[in-house]
This record gives sequence, C-alpha cells and structure tokens, in this order.
Amino acid sequence: MQTERQIQIIESSIELIATKGIQGFTIKNLSKAIGISEPAIYRHFENKAEILVSILNNFKEMGEMMSMMVVNNNDTAIEKIEFMFSKMIEIFTEQPAFVSVIFSEEIFKNEEILINKIVEILNLHQANIEKIIEIGQKEKNIRTDIDKSSLALIFMGSLRLLVKRWELNNQNFNLKTEGEKLINSFKLMV
Repeated sequence: MQTERQIQIIESSIELIATKGIQGFTIKNLSKAIGISEPAIYRHFENKAEILVSILNNFKEMGEMMSMMVVNNNDTAIEKIEFMFSKMIEIFTEQPAFVSVIFSEEIFKNEEILINKIVEILNLHQANIEKIIEIGQKEKNIRTDIDKSSLALIFMGSLRLLVKRWELNNQNFNLKTEGEKLINSFKLMV
C-alpha cells in the first residue's frame, strides 16, 4: 500500500513525464513540481526507476482488475474485448500522461527492471485477450481460421498505434470516437 506522499510523487511524476518527456523526468524537476526537497523524495523512493516501476505497477493493477471483471462476466467474447478496449481508451483519454509512460518502453531499454515490468504488462494483456478470443472461438462467435495469438497481437498493436498517434498529434482528434471506429472494425474482422 502506498502512502499519500508516494501517491503524490507518482501522480506528479506522470504529469512531469507528460509535459517534459522522459528526459525531463529528473528528481530535481520532480522536487520543484511537488514543492519538496530532493532528499524528501528519496525517503519515499530509492530512485527514478523505482518511481517508474510504481507507475507501471499501478497500470498493471488496473489491467488485472479490468481483466477479472471481463473474463468472469457472461458477455460474448466480442463484447468483452470491446469493453476492455473502451476502458483502456477511456483511461488514456482521462489521463493522457499514462500514454507517455506506458508506451515509452524504448526509452527504458537501459533499465532492465523497467523492461521486465513492461514485458510483464504486455504479456498479461496478451494472455487475457487470448483467453477471451479462445472462449469466443470455442463458442463460434470469433473466427477460428486465425489463431488467438495473431488476433490478440492485431488488436493490441492497432490500439497501441492509435493511442500513440493521438499522443504524437497533440491529442488533436477524439480518441474515443476513433477508438469506437477501431473496435467496430475488429468486430467485422472477427
């Protein structure tokens, strides 16, 4: 369980990354943004990597909670995937700074702990989507001529590209609207 101060540090870190980029995410800049000393930050987190791991863990926990809700309900596989993707788009729309962290894995390549955390999150999402697709294929409401791993990869990659394009274009289009179009295209494909 995180303390109030740790939550404040994490939230300020996300905002700092969103505004200044990962390169601008320094303990010095973070302390200025929060209005506390650098040593005060180090009392709560050992280093920047630990803060980033906490951000990624929070995102992973959100994904796990969403997956539990989705996998155990009685909706069709397509409805479950639609719900998951809609929720993810909603999270990114409400907290665009998450995009800067979650989809910046190439920046983390020199930090093994961060790469491992990103891989863990990606694997979790892929496994959950594959599980839903497999159920849909058994129930004959998702095509079976494409394997579940390929379909999951198509879904995840398309969503990532859409969200990243939205971020890089300074959020100049409605992500929810474009996300709905993407989800409707998935429905036609599967």
